[in-house]
Amino acid sequence: MSQANTTHSPRPAGREGAGKSDRANARAHIVLNAALAMLFVGLFAQSASLPSSMWEPLGAGSFPRLVLGALIVINLAIIVQEAKRYPRLAAPPRGLVRDWLWRHRLAMGVLALFALFSLAVPMLGFPLSALAFLLLVQILLGARRPRSLIIALVIAGVFSFGLDWLFRDVFVISLPRGPLG
Repeated sequence: MSQANTTHSPRPAGREGAGKSDRANARAHIVLNAALAMLFVGLFAQSASLPSSMWEPLGAGSFPRLVLGALIVINLAIIVQEAKRYPRLAAPPRGLVRDWLWRHRLAMGVLALFALFSLAVPMLGFPLSALAFLLLVQILLGARRPRSLIIALVIAGVFSFGLDWLFRDVFVISLPRGPLG
């Protein structure tokens, strides 16, 4: 029988050297959860303006407020947990943020395109905005050759105009139409 590698590490496999970035991870968790908590507080305040119902004693905003309140508590607990841990951790090496951004550039690109899609929907309508978004995401993720670009265009067209048709004619839910409306 062959003997497997018997070195034991407190870290899961594939995370060698991850201790160098623990402080950066703690900082990222604090910032992310603080931003989420602020977002949830804003949504919590907005949910108070939901109309009340004659049949439901708690009102339409009670369930969203319950969920958002729980999310706020969870975010605050994570912030407290990471803030306690933060001073004991070693400083991260220089260039860690730049390296992280480089490794996650495709995800950041897709998020940026989604933000542009969200801003474009009211002006261009759902079908055109979705067409542009889906086509640009596929190009970002690697569609470069003429054949793959044609396939990307077909996929974007089917999903953008197909979803618009599905919501409009099957579910009877109107999406923003834009100049096509």
